Amino acid sequence: MNKITQLFNIKYPIIQGGMIWNSGYKLASAVSNAGGLGLIGAGSMYPEVLREHIQKCKKATDKPFGVNIPMLYPNIEEIMNIVVEEGVKIVFTSAGNPKTWTSFLKEKGITVVHVVSSSIFALKAQDAGVDAVVAEGFEAGGHNGREETTTLTLIPMVKEKIQIPLIAAGGIATGRGMLAAMVLGADGVQVGSRFAASIESSSHNNFKETIVSTIEGGTQLTLKELAPVRLIKNKFYQDVQDLYQKCPSKEELVQLLGRARAKRGMFEGDLEEGELEIGQVAGLIHKILPVEEIVQQMIAEFETASKEKSTFEF
Repeated sequence: MNKITQLFNIKYPIIQGGMIWNSGYKLASAVSNAGGLGLIGAGSMYPEVLREHIQKCKKATDKPFGVNIPMLYPNIEEIMNIVVEEGVKIVFTSAGNPKTWTSFLKEKGITVVHVVSSSIFALKAQDAGVDAVVAEGFEAGGHNGREETTTLTLIPMVKEKIQIPLIAAGGIATGRGMLAAMVLGADGVQVGSRFAASIESSSHNNFKETIVSTIEGGTQLTLKELAPVRLIKNKFYQDVQDLYQKCPSKEELVQLLGRARAKRGMFEGDLEEGELEIGQVAGLIHKILPVEEIVQQMIAEFETASKEKSTFEF
């Protein structure tokens, strides 16, 4: 057992990212049943929908699972109360100050992990009393840190500063990527894009097919004036770039973004006008697979790569 498997009482130090429109109870329970830690993504769920997914997840697995909660959520207090009422034991928080809710959750016996994009925020999370941090590099899909620090440099920088367990995220979809992150100092990995392209992901199949067809250079970080987000280059992405040519105001960008753009793309499958959030590592994802197979492939490749590494000579 390492620090992460011990903290969450799981078999493998693999955490499934709590991605909006992808991470329903089917994905979370499948990852937990496969030996990792599944997370329900609360960011795209109304409070009662989240309650339903938690209840269904408890029926679908007897293994540990958690809920990812962006703290910018408008119904945050109601969401936190539902998590407590439903007996969730693990919560990952993001997009906000960890001091706001960590004490509340810890007092209820909940293990708390906070997602950060810099060593400065990792220290703040540690000071707030979280049990571990996820350090997410610039390669990651979806909403991203403004620092634009890559996983390769972020993980050792955070490791140098904190004493609590460290989970690496951003650009990790293979066993070799997992090994690399752990050599850099991570105790475990959080995987998003690879699980988004799984059979159990709740996203639309159009989106999944687009992930596996995305090649190197097919994503880019944009909308930094609002909240940096890494997107697949589709028509909506190009509309954003065209608007940038006119030096738009923040209000004009907000107007173009509109409402429910991510739901339209990832959940409803509109590949033209929807927002398609995925990481750079999509270029290494070539097939939609069941979760069990994804996990077993990662572990087998991790073990093979570990043996190869031990034979390096200079």
